[in-house]
Amino acid sequence: MAKYSLAFKREVVDAYLDPDQGDGIKRLAKRYGVPRNHVRHWVALFKEHGEAGLSRRRRQTYSPELKLEILQRMVREELSYTQVTALYGIRNKSSVAAWERQYNEGGIEALMPSPKGRQPAMSEPPNRPPPPVPDRNATHEELLKENAYLRAEVAYLKKPRCLGSSEVHDPADKARIVLELRQQHALPDLLAISGLARSTFYYQAKVLALGDRRASLKAAIQALYDRHKGRYGYRRITAALRRQLGEAINHKLVQRLMQSMGLKSLVRPKRYRSYRGEVGEVAPNVLERRFKADEPEQKWVTDVTEFKVNGEKLYLSPVMDLYNREIVAFQLDVQPSFKMVRAMLDKAWARRRSRRPLVLHSDQGWQYQMSAFRRQLDEHQVIQSMSRKGNCLDNAAMESFFATLKSELFHLKQFTSVDQLRKEVADYIHYYNNDRIMLKLKGLSPVQYRTQPLAA
Repeated sequence: MAKYSLAFKREVVDAYLDPDQGDGIKRLAKRYGVPRNHVRHWVALFKEHGEAGLSRRRRQTYSPELKLEILQRMVREELSYTQVTALYGIRNKSSVAAWERQYNEGGIEALMPSPKGRQPAMSEPPNRPPPPVPDRNATHEELLKENAYLRAEVAYLKKPRCLGSSEVHDPADKARIVLELRQQHALPDLLAISGLARSTFYYQAKVLALGDRRASLKAAIQALYDRHKGRYGYRRITAALRRQLGEAINHKLVQRLMQSMGLKSLVRPKRYRSYRGEVGEVAPNVLERRFKADEPEQKWVTDVTEFKVNGEKLYLSPVMDLYNREIVAFQLDVQPSFKMVRAMLDKAWARRRSRRPLVLHSDQGWQYQMSAFRRQLDEHQVIQSMSRKGNCLDNAAMESFFATLKSELFHLKQFTSVDQLRKEVADYIHYYNNDRIMLKLKGLSPVQYRTQPLAA
């Protein structure tokens, strides 16, 4: 590891903690040319011990008892390697990982410092002692012990075969087998056959007795996944859990648990593209892909999309507020007529709460080029904006909503009629506005984001 001065470490930490810069660990590591784990470790040390935590220390030695205490606290408080090294001032987090591996394999004896000097060569590792050799002069009691040992060995060796494996290496699996056979065979014999240290066995037995410590979290994940009908991936599940439980949950943990549970987002991204040519007057592109709004009713976008069910078609015309991506109003019809667009506008005007300047953006669809559409906008003092010809990215916010709608609803179910689809689309838009959270909205739904109390 390269040596870094105290001033350099302090500069990196100050840059991370500076709210004006707002740089993350990845960007700082690239800027200063150091590994990301170094930056993360320095920040953790500074938060825990101040500037003294950044100064270089002499190499320290840790007793087996202290190593065990560190490992027990890590498991008990569910700490990461970085947090543990910062708490105890350990120079390298790989040391903690090595201690954990050694303890799982050989118990507290494995945490003892290895003797100095060259070790004598060994022909075979003394993991499993050989079975006792029969002795013609052995007493009856010794023969009984020998027989019990052999029966225990046969029973232990049969277990992996019953599980479809030829050999067991994991200490947890070995401890599980020993627990199952402990009622019929002596524990010292089973430990000698399995090669488990006594302390390792009792540690693993305690872990198994605690059961699945993630059971409640898995249940919450399954409930959210079912509630949203498989539309949420691990990122949205994480955000929803943080709001529901009121505590910090790592997204990588949620991802691992969802993978172990076989849960995966069913969404397939789709894009909708349409262009019907110029049939009237085209408005300039006022929006110019500025899809962020500082307040409600500042920027609206609209478009029309098509669904096909058993040879029939259904068209959706919504209008979205770019402040919180809320669907302000929508209209469904079996024909893409101007009557549908006008009904959608009437609903939008009825929900409008102010007369502040408003921009309504659309593509160059024929409905939006009609003089009747433009008159409606003029009556309500709305500025018209249009995408450039054949450029769907100019209306990407609306296209993104259509892709989400089709991925999370239309492609996940088999619809038998247009009437069924009409009801499902209306229900989904209500769910989209009120329940479906967005990471860009601080983990809130559009309506929750709009109605949240303003910060003092």
